[in-house]
Amino acid sequence: MNEPGADLVIAPGPGLRGGLVIPAAELVERFSRASGPGGQGVNTTDSRVELVYQPGSSVALTEGQRERAVAALGPRLVGGRLTVVASEHRSQLRNRAAARERLADLLRAALAPPPATRRATRPTRGSQQRRLDGKKRRGELKSGRGRIQPD
Repeated sequence: MNEPGADLVIAPGPGLRGGLVIPAAELVERFSRASGPGGQGVNTTDSRVELVYQPGSSVALTEGQRERAVAALGPRLVGGRLTVVASEHRSQLRNRAAARERLADLLRAALAPPPATRRATRPTRGSQQRRLDGKKRRGELKSGRGRIQPD
């Protein structure tokens, strides 16, 4: 598990064949008071965590990974920085772990290769024939619904 304050270890997966280790020096943690649960301690403890990471200048990523991460995370980047906020737990330690896990998920998704493009295929001759036969049967059924004409 990723310990708060240590290097961020991302497990191997799509786009990350050997996994990824982000040095702790590249991660900046800021703490502030969180709203929500916490009882009397909510006003005194800085349990809200903001984890800041700059993927564009990271030495942990290769040049290709940097480009892919910046392109995928573009809408979330502010000034080249990716900020992840966690404040759902009462404990600062658990919020730090949650923020690190969220950052790992975002990077894993951003570094995953794009899905293969769909190649259009043509319908088979049999499926085309079945479709036309069905249309013909339906048309005959509907044409039989009219008034009966005297002979």
